[in-house]
Amino acid sequence: MNRTGLAARGTGPRTGGPPRPGTTWRARLARDKVLLLMAAPGMILLLLFQYVPLAGNVIAFQGYLPFLPFGQSPWVGFDNFAVIINGDPAFLNALRNTLVLTLVQVVLVFPAPIALALLMNSMLSERLKRAVQSVLYLPHFLSWVIVVAVFQQVLGGAGLINNLLREHGGETLSIIGNSDLFVALLTSQVIWKDTGWATILFLAALSQIDASLYEAARVDGASRWRQLWHVTLPGIRGIVILLLILRLGDSLTVGFEQIILQQDGVGLAASEVLDTYVYNNGIVGGQWGVAAAVGLVKGVVGVLLVLGANKIAHLFGENGVYKS
Repeated sequence: MNRTGLAARGTGPRTGGPPRPGTTWRARLARDKVLLLMAAPGMILLLLFQYVPLAGNVIAFQGYLPFLPFGQSPWVGFDNFAVIINGDPAFLNALRNTLVLTLVQVVLVFPAPIALALLMNSMLSERLKRAVQSVLYLPHFLSWVIVVAVFQQVLGGAGLINNLLREHGGETLSIIGNSDLFVALLTSQVIWKDTGWATILFLAALSQIDASLYEAARVDGASRWRQLWHVTLPGIRGIVILLLILRLGDSLTVGFEQIILQQDGVGLAASEVLDTYVYNNGIVGGQWGVAAAVGLVKGVVGVLLVLGANKIAHLFGENGVYKS
């Protein structure tokens, strides 16, 4: 029997696919050594900067003193969690602002790149699509310092819009520094900065949809809206659910740098979130244990949200982040 026949029966040489039952880990290691070497730098960085620092969570159970060696600060048990258990007003304010921003960003910010990707995918000219992509990607590479400065130059009291209103005898607008508009300001900044960049994954998913599905839909008389609803959206449902689950895991992180740069202008009541609460109480206020306790609880809640959302995805027949 020739090699083709052997391969067809599964008895010939194997160059890929899942390992045979009984294959030793050394054989799999030798087979995948090139891939492992390629992944090694990223794995090392992940280990050093994500997993090793987890040991620092021990501070949450200590009356931490920075000048003492690691692990030698006095143990206080769950005393540092009192601000959470007893409902400290400053903590509750930070939690409330965080939840409001999380809800707004899930409802408005998360769907924005999906809508933009669908719009860009409908462009007939590839040259126009590439030009629009290049323009929309640029804000992502700007630091938050520059983004905040741009918004201040446009919307601030002495900004472009207010100067134009003054020149034409109109009333000026109070946007920058207005605590009532702070959530709207943060949301618009995030959309302007990151929506274009976030379309990359959705455009890649759209490009993988079989064109014959659209042809069959047109033959059946489906309009563009029907094609969008029955072909396009189901084609990107998997990546949407995956990214939504990951977003929920990071939902209590709502932009530390963006907020801390603008916090002085609106005050803590409107701008304090969990990340800035940890910074203001830990780094600035010296309450290291309390800050670590809040950060630890925030991380645990994020993990639970990912696990719960992933389980719900499985119930609806999606793979989610991982298969059960």
